[in-house]
Amino acid sequence: MGRIYESIAELIGNTPLLRLNGYVKKKQLPADILGKIEYYNPNQSIKDRIAYNMIETAERDGSLKPGGTIVEATSGNTGIGLAAFAAIKGYKSKIYVQDNVSIERFKVMKAFGTEVANMSDIPEVKKALDENHNDYVAGYAAFYSKLSAGDDNIFIVNQDANPANPDIHYKTTGPEIWNDTEGKVDIVVAAVGTGGTVTGVGKFLKEKKPSVQVIAVQPGVGSIPSEENPHPEEIAGVHPFEGIPKEFVPSNLDKAYYDECFPVETAEAYEAAREIAKTDGILIGASSGAILHAATQIAQRKENKGKTIVAIFPDTGLRYLSTNLYQ
Repeated sequence: MGRIYESIAELIGNTPLLRLNGYVKKKQLPADILGKIEYYNPNQSIKDRIAYNMIETAERDGSLKPGGTIVEATSGNTGIGLAAFAAIKGYKSKIYVQDNVSIERFKVMKAFGTEVANMSDIPEVKKALDENHNDYVAGYAAFYSKLSAGDDNIFIVNQDANPANPDIHYKTTGPEIWNDTEGKVDIVVAAVGTGGTVTGVGKFLKEKKPSVQVIAVQPGVGSIPSEENPHPEEIAGVHPFEGIPKEFVPSNLDKAYYDECFPVETAEAYEAAREIAKTDGILIGASSGAILHAATQIAQRKENKGKTIVAIFPDTGLRYLSTNLYQ
C-alpha cells in the first residue's frame, strides 16, 4: 500500500543506523561502530528534531502566537530547521548566525525565506566576543541575555535552555537507538553543542540499561579561541562544556547523563570525516568527524573489545564544501 506524506514534519526521525564496515576493517578496530545517519532528516541534520519540537511546544504553551516571529542564534543547523518549519507554518523568522559558519548555511536559510544576520551585528554580542577572544560560547550567553522576551510577537527559541530540546531526543533519538540495536548498545558518542542530544539520549538509554556509557565530545584546546590563538579553525556546532565558566555551559547539558568528556581537535575531526568518505561512501560534517574520531579511540580501548558503539552523526558534509573540510 502506498503512502503520501503531507508535511516534511512527517519525515523527521527514524534515521538509519549504518554499520561502518569499511572504516572498522581499515582501522582494524576490535569493537563495532554504528553511525546514526542524521542527514536522513528532511533538512539534513539532527536539528530538525529539536526545531520542530520547540516550535510545536511553543504553540501549545502560547509562547508562539499566530503571526509571530521566531528568533534564534545558531551555528547553522538549528536555524535551518527553524527557517523551514517557520515557512510551512506561516511564521516569520530571524536567525542570527556565527560569523565563521559556512556560506552554505546562510544560503539555505535565506532560501526558506528567513532573515539572516550575523550575531556580531548585536553590539552586546560583539563586545562579549572581543572580551573572550572570539569565543562564541560567550557570544551565545550575551545574545540570550540581550534578547530577553519582551515582545509578545517574538518567540526567542533559546535552544541552550529550552527543555523541548532534550525532550525530543528522550522521546525519539534514544528509543530509535535502543530499538534498532535491540538493546545491545554499549556506548554512545555524541557531540555537545546545546547539550540536548547527550542529555536526552543519555537519560533514555541509562534508564533502559544503566551500564550504557555516554561519551560527550568537545573541541580540543587548540580548536577553541584563546588569547594566543583567537582565530583557530573551529569544529562548527561543537562547543566546550568542561573547563569553562559555569555560566557558559548550556543548561540543557545534564552531567548525570554522560560519563566522559572527550576533546577532539579540528584536524582530527577532518581526517576522520575524509577517511570514512573513502571507506564507506558517506559524506559527513565536521562535528560528525569529531564524533567518529572519538568513537575510534574509544573502540581501541581493551575493555571495549566486542562492544557496540553508536556514533551519532549530526549532519551532512554537503554543508561544508566551501570550508577546508573536503579541500
